[in-house]
Amino acid sequence: MASKKIKINRAPVLTLWAAVVAERMGYKKDEALTFGKAIAGLNAQSKGRRLGIYEEKTEEEKEKEKKKEKPVKVEFIEILGRGVPAIKTSHGLRAAIKGEEIDVESVERYLKQKFGDDLDEVRTAMEKLAKAYTPKQLEKEAYGLYEKFRPEIPEGTKGWGAKGELDLDFISSLAK
Repeated sequence: MASKKIKINRAPVLTLWAAVVAERMGYKKDEALTFGKAIAGLNAQSKGRRLGIYEEKTEEEKEKEKKKEKPVKVEFIEILGRGVPAIKTSHGLRAAIKGEEIDVESVERYLKQKFGDDLDEVRTAMEKLAKAYTPKQLEKEAYGLYEKFRPEIPEGTKGWGAKGELDLDFISSLAK
């Protein structure tokens, strides 16, 4: 039987994987989805600055943005080795950008749009992989696992937004 492969950009793959990892670590699905979206966004910003696509903000610009932010208590949740800013809401924890919570429904729409009919199958493969590790092991190994199965794309700016192949059978094979 042929291996199941889909063409997709890395950002939705990272979003979904981070959400699956967060769930395995004990967070609720809605919380985890917002963490996944935040991690993908933080990685995109870092890579964009490194490639020269985004410019680093001046101290003055950072101060102006800080003044616009809503004064809320932010805590940091570590997922895939990144500190994700999160706030407590009436619905539970939510990742936050500039003090504003990430909307769960928008993350769900994003994943459905990007993965299409393959979303459930990809999620199942990722969940199988996540369950092969204890939450504590997964906390240490999650990003390294992502680096193994993420779609291959060209280096540098050529790879920005490019699609690569995500091999679902390979993801499943990584489960111990």
